[in-house]
Amino acid sequence: MRATVVTVSDRASRGVYTDVSGPACKVMLADAGFTVGDIVVIPDGIDSVRATLAGLVGATDLIVTTGGTGLSPRDLTPEATRLVIDREAPGFAEAMRAATLGKNVYGMLSRSVSGIAGRTLIINVPGSEKGATESLEVVMGALQHAVELLIGHPTDHNT
Repeated sequence: MRATVVTVSDRASRGVYTDVSGPACKVMLADAGFTVGDIVVIPDGIDSVRATLAGLVGATDLIVTTGGTGLSPRDLTPEATRLVIDREAPGFAEAMRAATLGKNVYGMLSRSVSGIAGRTLIINVPGSEKGATESLEVVMGALQHAVELLIGHPTDHNT
């Protein structure tokens, strides 16, 4: 199963800030058995996110975006994701928000979206390393099965 991590950050895309969330997500996905390619780092903004996601759909089975899910004016990752997906898969985003709220109040600021574009699952996680890894950890158990269902290779997980 192929996965791609997309870091959405104006500062990281300009080289002003070293991306730490993307590499942390990549390690988690690889440890879970995904084949993860190079991290894609792009600026915030609806056009760059939409174009990047649309270009990856079909070339990878899972896209995890990190960043652009907050309340700042350029945090438009959820809006761009909605333009690309065919169907929402809200359980992932709901589970991430619910679990992180138990750890700190900032979880309620996340506007993460999750959904399906073709046979590709797209998950938004926050941009901070802690927020990204805690959120991804919550859904990791279901990601493999979800991707298997989408690509037509489901295994029995006693669900």
